[in-house]
Amino acid sequence: MKFFVGVTDGNWFNYLARNNTGEINFWRPSAQTLFRAIEPGSPFLFKLHSPNNFIVGGGHFVGSVRLPLSRAWRCFETNNGAATFDRFKNSLMEYRRKNSADLIPDPEICCIILNEPFFFERSEWIKVPSDWASNIVSGKTYGTEDSIGQDLWAQVQAVLDARAMSSATRVASSTALYTVSSGEVPGKVFGNQYLRTARLGQGAFRTMITEEYKRRCCITGESTLPVLEAAHIRPVAQNGEHKLVNGLLLRADMHILFDQGLIGVTPDYKVQISSEIKNLYHNGVIYYSHHGQLLKSLPTAPELQPAKEALEWHMDTKFIR
Repeated sequence: MKFFVGVTDGNWFNYLARNNTGEINFWRPSAQTLFRAIEPGSPFLFKLHSPNNFIVGGGHFVGSVRLPLSRAWRCFETNNGAATFDRFKNSLMEYRRKNSADLIPDPEICCIILNEPFFFERSEWIKVPSDWASNIVSGKTYGTEDSIGQDLWAQVQAVLDARAMSSATRVASSTALYTVSSGEVPGKVFGNQYLRTARLGQGAFRTMITEEYKRRCCITGESTLPVLEAAHIRPVAQNGEHKLVNGLLLRADMHILFDQGLIGVTPDYKVQISSEIKNLYHNGVIYYSHHGQLLKSLPTAPELQPAKEALEWHMDTKFIR
């Protein structure tokens, strides 16, 4: 099993440890490269900056995307590790050279999305492995197939096991209790299969939908990022989930009409426009031009495309014929 140890800021860790949530953005100030060291579903551990050379928690890697700072805040808000957008932006400026950052009104950052995070108490912190070099800036990949990686994961496992045994310190999410003997994660899958089945948070849902649809509204083809929104086919309030197969990327006005049942999508991915738009508002020409058209953008992987049963539910339950 491969896993990653990422170096993080103490303020980021302390804020999220106090405000534990189901998902977090382990962001990096530079968007030049995406994080691809491990597959989705793999463990991602937190190591504090020196001189605090300890492993202090972790989560499960969902994916990595480049996002403008404002979009990252819109998707994750305080799960970026800051109480306000201004504090989030100031944290970025501390890592970037101020004279260059000031020239970009909305700089891009690398977002490493994690779900099911866990944060160790001070007494549970684990010393970094013996091969951890002082010049490591971003982090390092380990594997349970070698002795150092296996020993590190065994220590992490011991902390998680002890937490699971104690009802007083049990983690809110049932953090995966992995074994290291087989080098695999029981009950877990990786890659696109993980993205299809994982219980994502709302921020991860918004972000991954945006990327899987190639930043294009699936009905209009619009690619102006600020007006694109991740829409649930079946709302969470009506037993829907934050899963990619339960989502569409829509322009803001299309999202509103979809939620109101004035726009629908058939299980064969054809757009339906309700006659009620004309009846209610005596207009809607720009919307009726899409009636009967195939969606213009879909995730490349078939297993991440909209679930036909979810689309059927929307057409039967929400769409106004």
